[in-house]
Amino acid sequence: MTQLDRRAFLAAAGASAAVPFAACAQTPTPAWTARATLPWAMQEVYCAVSGGRIVVAGGLRRAGGVTEIEDRTGVYDPAADRWSEGPRLPAPRHHPMIAADAAGRVYALGGYGRSEAGEWTSMTEVWALDGGRWVEAGRLPAPLAETVGAELDGRIHLVTGRSPGAANGQWNDQVDVATHRVFLPGEGRWETAAPCPMARNSAAGAVLDGALWVAGGRTVSGDGTGRLDRYDPQTDRWETRAPIPASPASGQQVGGGLAMAAVGGRLVAFGGEWFAPGGGGGVFPETWIYDPAADRWEAGPDMATPRHGLAAAAVGGVVYALAGGAVVSGGRATGLVEALRL
Repeated sequence: MTQLDRRAFLAAAGASAAVPFAACAQTPTPAWTARATLPWAMQEVYCAVSGGRIVVAGGLRRAGGVTEIEDRTGVYDPAADRWSEGPRLPAPRHHPMIAADAAGRVYALGGYGRSEAGEWTSMTEVWALDGGRWVEAGRLPAPLAETVGAELDGRIHLVTGRSPGAANGQWNDQVDVATHRVFLPGEGRWETAAPCPMARNSAAGAVLDGALWVAGGRTVSGDGTGRLDRYDPQTDRWETRAPIPASPASGQQVGGGLAMAAVGGRLVAFGGEWFAPGGGGGVFPETWIYDPAADRWEAGPDMATPRHGLAAAAVGGVVYALAGGAVVSGGRATGLVEALRL
């Protein structure tokens, strides 16, 4: 090898060795980052994406030992990182399912309201956001709250949740259900689909690869479950996949009050709460990412602010965590918004 050839060889080798190092150095580690805060603190909320904007409505918070049920609507523009206030719900609701149909029309379905029987009265109203107001758009076949809702093939699916037993007004009046109801927005009518394999409440859902996925949740009589169920609308059948792992930090099973979104061919689940025997408990900081091809969950970056009873959405390849409670149970509701780009 001549001296010139040797210099050229060493230069090329040095350049090729530097390329992967530079590429690695320029690739940031995914992390949750702060975005514009919802102007009011709220937990037990859900959201829907319409026209590139995220709509949240209802919720609850504790103030001075009193439960306050919200009727406000917030509209978040991710591109501008800015909130605006939409029309108020016809009546205050907490745990109303917020979902959008294939045309982007946003609905508020069921949830709890206040009645003479109590502030955990499960409702049947269906409201649609129509321009500058919410309008009546039908009724649920039965009262329902703490459900999973998602649009799939032009229909809005409501799966699992809680419905009243013998009475309807207090938290203890509600029981877990495995029901699977399907709303046809254009016709204003309901159909029944195959029930979820496990009755539970406060689970999370997302649509991925033409299927509806329901993850986590808890039961009234038991603890949280990491269970993951997949529904195929073509066959009207469910199958059970790998569960969300337990929390390495607390040893508790991720379950109730979590949120989930689909992005980049994967499911991203995060947050939720757990209760300790005799009182207390905590909020999960973990983020879990599911690969459907491998049927495997992997740990993602911990949440910057762990929360439960929060809403989740994906817009433009970014996952958003909106509002929620920063401590277990009903204390310290927040309006925090944080985003994760994987």
